[in-house]
Amino acid sequence: MTRPLRVLSLYEGFFAGGARILHSDLIAGLHAAADQEHSVLSIASSAGREGTVQLMEDDPRYRGLTAAGVDIRTLGRVAGAQPPERSSFTDEELRVASEAVGRADVVLSLKEQPIGVLLALQDRGLMPDVPVAACLHRSDPLHSGQTLGWLVEATATGLVTATVSCAESTSDAYARAGVGASSRYVIDNGIDTRRFRPGTAEETAATRSRVGIPDDAPVVMLAARFDAMKNPGLFLRALAVHAARRQDAHYVLCGAGMTWANDAFRALAAESGVAPSSRVHALGIRDDMPSLFQIADVVALTSAFGEASPLCLVEGAACGATPVTTDVGDAARRIEGIGVVTTHDESDVAAAWDAVLARRPELREAAIEARAGFGRDRMIEDYRTVVEDLLVATTALPEAIAG
Repeated sequence: MTRPLRVLSLYEGFFAGGARILHSDLIAGLHAAADQEHSVLSIASSAGREGTVQLMEDDPRYRGLTAAGVDIRTLGRVAGAQPPERSSFTDEELRVASEAVGRADVVLSLKEQPIGVLLALQDRGLMPDVPVAACLHRSDPLHSGQTLGWLVEATATGLVTATVSCAESTSDAYARAGVGASSRYVIDNGIDTRRFRPGTAEETAATRSRVGIPDDAPVVMLAARFDAMKNPGLFLRALAVHAARRQDAHYVLCGAGMTWANDAFRALAAESGVAPSSRVHALGIRDDMPSLFQIADVVALTSAFGEASPLCLVEGAACGATPVTTDVGDAARRIEGIGVVTTHDESDVAAAWDAVLARRPELREAAIEARAGFGRDRMIEDYRTVVEDLLVATTALPEAIAG
């Protein structure tokens, strides 16, 4: 093939979330090379999630991809708590989707939610003969609802021929749940270490001043959306315990719905014993995550389920913060030697934060020394190989049958 290999990524929509951050960074890196040409079809053009309304055009991933020259089209749906039923797609939506898929040599579905539109195409005889891989980013597929059934069906019929998981726990969990793709790949997440790096003294001072945190105050940070999977209640309860004995500590919460303007967040905070104060910075969705990680001493993750290979832990560590996480997915493996794994008890979480603060210089040095293993270049090359493998396997099939 002399022209670039054409790859289409299917998105449920552009809204805040680690999987979208990672996949968008991935395809921007692949698109920058001469051998692949990437595009995106997004089912939704806006999203109402975590108590916020998020427009596609406002999303940093959307803006970054368009700036990189990646063509993005949308069916114009509104993403909500559940992805659209396969029977709900109109003839015009399926025409647009069929044309987008038909122009591609390989299709990558960002998680299982967009599989519904491919099944709808298959139901109506409009699905082009193109290899499809599902890129999976959670370790508890049973919490995926009906979309797990879509993926099981799609792999059983050969519509989806491969899965690409970001963690061994993810790949194994989906296989146990009945996802029987003919090929299974595991590619560890990688991040842009040019963006996620330790800050200079001037940078960290400026960020602390902007957020309202004294120069010498310890900072515990949670970067997660307001969702049951992320268990924000555990973080808030641990915050209440910790703040009672560390009068100097500050707490930063970032992510969709993590704001006092969200009624559900405000109610959960009150239930957890946390009131609005100058020490609790609930910032919501942010575009300046590297600078916030740079002022953090602890990057916390209190998730109850669903995590595979959480990006926030390595993004924070690459900036010098120490990860403290519950034992979910591959989190413990990713932070081995540089972080702390804790239980789901708020007292244990708060004690882990104290332990990190007591060893801060030593643990900061360990995190910074581990940065080389977090980079995205290896991830991009591994994905390039998978995409090429999918195309080779598909084009070789007729020859194998003919032989």
